[in-house]
Amino acid sequence: MRVLITGITGFVGSHMADYLLENIENSEIYATRRWRSKENNIRHFFGNERVIFLECDLLDRGSLARIIHTAKPDVVYHFAAVSDLDEANNNHLKAIEVNIMGTVNVLEAARRNDIELVINTSTSETYGSAIYTPIDELHPLQGQSPYSATKISADHLAESFYRSFETPLITIRPFNTYGPRQSARAVIPTIISQIVRGKKEIKLGNLNPTRDFSYVQDTVNGLISTLNQSCFGEVINLGSNFEISIRDTVNLIAEVMGSEVKIIEDNKRLRPPKSEVDRLWADNTKAKKLLNWSPVYYGKEGMKRGIEETVAWFKKHNNKFIKDDIYNI
Repeated sequence: MRVLITGITGFVGSHMADYLLENIENSEIYATRRWRSKENNIRHFFGNERVIFLECDLLDRGSLARIIHTAKPDVVYHFAAVSDLDEANNNHLKAIEVNIMGTVNVLEAARRNDIELVINTSTSETYGSAIYTPIDELHPLQGQSPYSATKISADHLAESFYRSFETPLITIRPFNTYGPRQSARAVIPTIISQIVRGKKEIKLGNLNPTRDFSYVQDTVNGLISTLNQSCFGEVINLGSNFEISIRDTVNLIAEVMGSEVKIIEDNKRLRPPKSEVDRLWADNTKAKKLLNWSPVYYGKEGMKRGIEETVAWFKKHNNKFIKDDIYNI
């Protein structure tokens, strides 16, 4: 199987490539990456002849089209995006270009080359603060940040390609994925990395919002499950169906790490009040039905196990990749 991954330098994209290499025999991965993209998550792919890196800017429609035409992948997993909320706020025009036009360019290239399956990776941020819980795929979409607004637009454009051109695609909406190699800008890695560095006072933003955290292995398993299905045009949540506050998440991590910490509110880590997503809790019924998928890291015990594995990675790499001082919202 030939797979094209946009955004292999990212957190989930790199884990997706790991899974394909380890579990699908003879799979070939074509990976798009920007010329000056980060390499932290792909160093271990260097030298692997089954991973072919292709320098490409998603906004260069012609270059992307040529790459897809030449690689002739069976499946395209589209992860590439400006996904950092702070970066999207500070450079919203870039987020609009990359997240919307980049997605359109991927969809158009896939349409013209008769790709068998396109996975459009969305985000639970598209739902905004929950109007009802658990959040199913019919929940209203709310653009509470430039990032979420661009992803909503990309999702609607993906739907239009399916309806107008019969492009075989599925939109997956992961909830808050965490795990090894994640940037310390995300909340769980920033807590872990600060404790690993011996800090007793942990700088965080708002502790009251709740999240549905999903361990990266569960998210990848859900994405892989799309290969065996033909539910084209569907939007599907991937979440653990377990809700926990940021405050309780800190306490759980501190318990796992055997540390007593004091939380310091850092105004730089607060979202604008109207942008804050107060509550996210996934209804994963549709994924169970259509993808025959269920989270392995479920409930408090499952999350504790996922945090233990994440902590082990951060401890092993405590002098590498960890920059908790540049945490963003």
